[in-house]
Amino acid sequence: MEIIQNQVFDGERALYGSKGVAVRHCNFDGPADGESAFKECADIEVEDCRFNLRYPFWHNHGLKIKDSEMTEHCRAALWYSDHIEIADSELRGIKALRECSRVKMRGCAIVSPEFGWSADGVEMEDCTAESEYFMMRASRLHFKNVRMKGKYSFQYIERSVFENCVFDTKDAFWHAKNVVVRDSVVKGEYLAWYCENVTFERCRITGTQPLCYCKGLKLIDCEMEGADLAFERSEVQAAVTTPVISIKNPYAGRITAPAVGEIIRDDENAMGEVVIDGRLAGEKRACGCV
Repeated sequence: MEIIQNQVFDGERALYGSKGVAVRHCNFDGPADGESAFKECADIEVEDCRFNLRYPFWHNHGLKIKDSEMTEHCRAALWYSDHIEIADSELRGIKALRECSRVKMRGCAIVSPEFGWSADGVEMEDCTAESEYFMMRASRLHFKNVRMKGKYSFQYIERSVFENCVFDTKDAFWHAKNVVVRDSVVKGEYLAWYCENVTFERCRITGTQPLCYCKGLKLIDCEMEGADLAFERSEVQAAVTTPVISIKNPYAGRITAPAVGEIIRDDENAMGEVVIDGRLAGEKRACGCV
């Protein structure tokens, strides 16, 4: 493998078409303000580098990035690429990952609006993220110990699993399909409207008007805080271990909780069962992920 180190690149397509190259301790910045440093490359390793120019990694096949920084000026850093590993790095430019596949991220800090759109097969562990419209239309995600803060996350995602995560967000999981969220905290308003076959296991769910217009929804031993007007027009099987402020017009299924402040039924099609079982309060299971 060719090694390039301790250099500064600012030209257009500085390393275009490279194959089998290791780039170390380099800075992609300068007055030429060139774009697309690694466009159409393969088998690239990047370590301890700084990227302050736009579109560095487009159409890459086989890419490893470690201990590196992509600044807020590093716009649309990774697009149309596959077989990517990113470790212990900062990604701070808008639209940092789009239409990429087979991505592994560990120990990364993400500050990137519109991150992860239409990505497939992203594994993320021990990362933090701040983003709007995070991971929209992505599929086959597997997140472990990820802390995310932002808005409108995980909309239209499919076939994904989230474990031991903390999401402080809004309108999360809208239109999601075939998703499991396990041992996690989900804070926000209007959670998971219009979702299909989404399961929350041992989660702590916080926020107003959650889980409406859902199909195939399951809650297993979950806590709910600040949940009013929950489950409206949803088909749901839910075991909730904390009192719920109000439940409105569940369409089908069965909801069990230790107490419900108000059950609203003003829709003749709302046939879902609500069962009050005080024993559940004594059996409440701690989430274990905060």
